[in-house]
Amino acid sequence: MTVRWGFIGAGYVASRAMGPAVHAANGAILHAVASRDAKRSAELEPVVVHQSYRALIDDPNVDAVYISLTNMQHKEWVVAALEAGKHVLCEKPLALNADEVRAMQAVAERHQRLLVEAVWTRWQTRMRRMAEVVRRGDLGEPSSISTAFTFQGDLTGNYRSQPEMGGGALLDVGCYQAHLWLMLLEESVDFSIDNVVTVTGATGIDLTTSAEVVLNKSIRADALCSFDMAPQQRIAVNGTVASMRTGDGEAFTLWKSDATLIIGDTVEKFAPDDAFAQMVEDVSAAIRGESNKIFPAPSSLRVAEIMDSIRTF
Repeated sequence: MTVRWGFIGAGYVASRAMGPAVHAANGAILHAVASRDAKRSAELEPVVVHQSYRALIDDPNVDAVYISLTNMQHKEWVVAALEAGKHVLCEKPLALNADEVRAMQAVAERHQRLLVEAVWTRWQTRMRRMAEVVRRGDLGEPSSISTAFTFQGDLTGNYRSQPEMGGGALLDVGCYQAHLWLMLLEESVDFSIDNVVTVTGATGIDLTTSAEVVLNKSIRADALCSFDMAPQQRIAVNGTVASMRTGDGEAFTLWKSDATLIIGDTVEKFAPDDAFAQMVEDVSAAIRGESNKIFPAPSSLRVAEIMDSIRTF
């Protein structure tokens, strides 16, 4: 069975990464696209361009829907697609808060459809290697995890600058860091918050959020998220036996480029990979009922709970 994908939204990630990923993936085809701009939809080279989101989710030839709208719109269209009998892959963050995630997952369960958060970094070869190293005990007992994801850019007119649309640095790049915690710690994280420092911008979003937490009662973790700091990406994990870190500047957004992982005194090199295409292939395989290589749905809820707790600390 070839999974027929429909895209709601044809923005940067959809056009640059996800569209080519579906075209390149085994067992998948880009059947339809609907966006605010029909010309931009057509540029993704689907079989059909729909004039509305509703027309796409009502298309009987669409098996699965990929949603890449503003964060505020995720719940509405995820629920609509699930109720139309479609499987759903939705951009991160899955929702504005944990209550929305619970509601969305309840609909998915009721209709027996997959709902997957498109955290593409979870499909990176090196990221999966990092999880293997920690889970296997190569570092001993993990004692600390330090991460950062910062950049500077003009957000004028961008939904990321609007709090009512789910903007802000924490939701945009903090979720990558929380998902990493889940990956490393076998998808089970108890947490408490020690400190949160937030810098608020003129529009009311958090331009920068820095959080210090304790995971599973003994692992200290710090996460830095910012739209207003010099570009920085960092992942460093310390254990009782050894430490592990990513190559300089190579933490989260590696895509089709070389990657480095330093474990103790050993340097591991990774060839370029396409985590988006792997995500599409694995979700398509799960839809077909084949081997399931997608991360468990409760992890998306746990990340949303962590985001809520940091935001309201």
